[in-house]
Amino acid sequence: MNKQSEKFTLAGHAGNMECLLDAPPDAPRGIALVAHPHPLYGGTMDNKVAATLARTFVALGYVAARFNFRGVGASEGVHDEGAGETEDMLIMLEHMQGRYPGLPIALTGFSFGTFVQAQLQQRLMAQGRPAERLVLVGTAAGKWPMPEVPADTILIHGEQDDTITLAQVLDWARPQDIPVIVIPGADHFFHRKLGHIKTLVMQLWRRDSDPVR
Repeated sequence: MNKQSEKFTLAGHAGNMECLLDAPPDAPRGIALVAHPHPLYGGTMDNKVAATLARTFVALGYVAARFNFRGVGASEGVHDEGAGETEDMLIMLEHMQGRYPGLPIALTGFSFGTFVQAQLQQRLMAQGRPAERLVLVGTAAGKWPMPEVPADTILIHGEQDDTITLAQVLDWARPQDIPVIVIPGADHFFHRKLGHIKTLVMQLWRRDSDPVR
């Protein structure tokens, strides 16, 4: 959290949700929803990877919103294995779309948060209103029943991740033919490698959004 961060509360299906919003200095070009890692293993919206993703999207001109999952911090309720957390992320989405109407949506998450965001994207696709794009870091393949994701999803993983192995992620990504960006020497929490995440996302997002010449 920084001086410009705005704390607010939303009513979720299991009670109040403790939320945080970071906005760019100018009018935002989009909305980024950030999902944090597993709440039963210390995951919060202040997790360093989640905070890095929020800062990255703010630097790209997006307004970034995140919240503590059920039972974390001041958020009420208990962990719901990803189902209730996805419902709560949809509440955040609807709130942000009401606050910033007409802007595209980016979904991003770390570890357990990737499962939540991939589920949300599946739901939005079924409704005919998919998110603009996903950025998944430390994708929870092999830990949770990760659904398929769009071909343009940005997948970033640590070479030395022993919580969710690179092999598990490759086995999940291979049938979808989606590239996986590997950060050499990075563990699950990307200690001393957070800058690589920001650089990669900013380069890929800007490059892919540039007009074809």
